[in-house]
Amino acid sequence: MALSVLFALSALLLLGLDEVSVRPASAVAADVVEITYGSVIKLMHERTKYRLHSHDVPYGSGSGQQSVTGSPDVDDSNSYWIVRPQPDSSARQGDIIETGAIIRLQHMKTRRWLHSHLHASPLSGNLEVSCFGGDNGSDTGDFWRLEIEGGGKTWRKDERVRLLHVDTGGYLHSHDKKYNRIAGGQQEVCGVRDKRADNIWVAAEGVYLPVSASK
Repeated sequence: MALSVLFALSALLLLGLDEVSVRPASAVAADVVEITYGSVIKLMHERTKYRLHSHDVPYGSGSGQQSVTGSPDVDDSNSYWIVRPQPDSSARQGDIIETGAIIRLQHMKTRRWLHSHLHASPLSGNLEVSCFGGDNGSDTGDFWRLEIEGGGKTWRKDERVRLLHVDTGGYLHSHDKKYNRIAGGQQEVCGVRDKRADNIWVAAEGVYLPVSASK
């Protein structure tokens, strides 16, 4: 776990965030940990405990874009995502994120965005979820609306959330269907248009930027 945190800290420094005080969530476990823009997190699928994951391997069908899966490896550095606002948003690094906000998730290692569209997912035929674009390329296919379960107002570590894809109306979803080829042992991540128990995700390991002083 310590290696994972160190890796994320190194990445934040490369991103030009060296003047920001960062704190691993494990160091403040007794406190409420708000998720803020600029934080680097792993999203855990609540039921299966797999982490939202990507790697520079394309799908062999559908869009052919970079594949997104669920990984059982807690320490895999390919499961880190940077929480970003919409490009035209007034939100800044360190701002808290309220339920209903439209966010983007940028894959830390490949710099591509968590994306969805109407292509069919490889195993279940639901909506395909991929990674697409880059630092200088993002579109509405990268927009996800945050829905916090249980009446919560702001996104916090360990809180149960759903992510609703704005363009397709599909919830970020995973299940027990496993890949044999592109990512042996990893499970499918896709989009489905109805609320199910397997739509629930939790922010787990990560480097959480402190709330901006202006808030």
